[in-house]
Amino acid sequence: MTKVNRRTLLAGGAAAAAGTTLGAPMIWAQNIKDVTLRQFGTGVSNLNEVAQKVKEDLGFTLEMTALDSDSVTQRAATQPNSFDIADIEYWICKKVWPTGNLQPMDTSKIKNYDKIVGIFRNGLLTPESTIAQGTAPHTVGFTSGPEGTDFVAEESGWMTLIPTIYNADTLGIRPDLINRPISNWHELLNPEFKGKASILDISSIGIMDMAMVVESMGEYTYPDKGNMTKEEIDLTIGIFTEAKKNGQFRAFWKSFDESVNLMASGEVVIQSMWSPAITAVKSKGIPCVYQPLEEGYRSWGGGIGLSASLTGLERDAAYEYINWYLDGWVGGFLMRQGYYSAVPETSKNYMSENEWGYWFEGKEATDTITSPFGDPLANAGEVRDGGSFYDRMGSVACWNAVMDENQYMVRKWNEFIAA
Repeated sequence: MTKVNRRTLLAGGAAAAAGTTLGAPMIWAQNIKDVTLRQFGTGVSNLNEVAQKVKEDLGFTLEMTALDSDSVTQRAATQPNSFDIADIEYWICKKVWPTGNLQPMDTSKIKNYDKIVGIFRNGLLTPESTIAQGTAPHTVGFTSGPEGTDFVAEESGWMTLIPTIYNADTLGIRPDLINRPISNWHELLNPEFKGKASILDISSIGIMDMAMVVESMGEYTYPDKGNMTKEEIDLTIGIFTEAKKNGQFRAFWKSFDESVNLMASGEVVIQSMWSPAITAVKSKGIPCVYQPLEEGYRSWGGGIGLSASLTGLERDAAYEYINWYLDGWVGGFLMRQGYYSAVPETSKNYMSENEWGYWFEGKEATDTITSPFGDPLANAGEVRDGGSFYDRMGSVACWNAVMDENQYMVRKWNEFIAA
């Protein structure tokens, strides 16, 4: 494959005068057709539709591999030459970034950098916001320079990941099978749902759901749910192990599809869940609600990281992809599944007024709301679970986290799953 340095092309007056694709010279546009970028991440955002649209709009090939969160972490940390783009969560970044397998990204090359929501830049949704517990994205979002393997507190001009997708997570419920209001996290361990509850088997996320339940029960208040001591880990997992031995849980799921099947079948009526899984159950015509809870949400954020070995034309193509990603089409696609885009205002251009009102502003739908695949999700007059973007993201109690005692926590988690 011919390596062409984009800067030398841009410097040439003749090349600059040629036709452009997203501001790229014609020569570059012709060469880019030969580029294939290998991306991996979780099934949440590694979507074939995105790869197809990239080919259509940018001309190069994006090969996507979807893995579970633990496999994503392992691959990013141990197989740096097996990928070009890592589509990972910020808590995973905390494990991967110090390895040097990803390269710092220059924010001056990110067209919509100034429009990225404050959560990813200084941690504040609004100037009045308080920063939630756990691994808040901005705390691992910046590094000291082009060679950095550290994290810095300020916006340094060099990002570890370019943020793309995030959400406020809560419990999914089957209202038709529960038949009463659910307002608190502790309902996950209510004996009323014995044998019909589920929690996800991804330790760094599951432990945070557990902590939300423990606080909701009034058993303990954590100084920082996202960085527990060994004693706090023992207490938290101990409460859930007892519930498990009493038959509370029907199953533990690792993948999106497992959570959908458990809920759609009615085997489970209350469980840890992700927004598009709720969307998938509803699209089958089965009642399913992402239940807002009094104690708030557990949140997560994801972003795109570039392999340290990515250079030349391929790296230029990757930056082009990131700029395209934040330009709105992907954001609109993801928002129709209940996620949020890192640059919401560009997504608005790819959504109808009804969709934007329903998904982002918390307004009543004026017409049928459909998934990106055309399945009806809500009817006119219905409002989104939890309300507007600011209501939901403003009620985040904690972020998915990697703790100082992570190894101990993982060992205890595995004991819980095996108990």
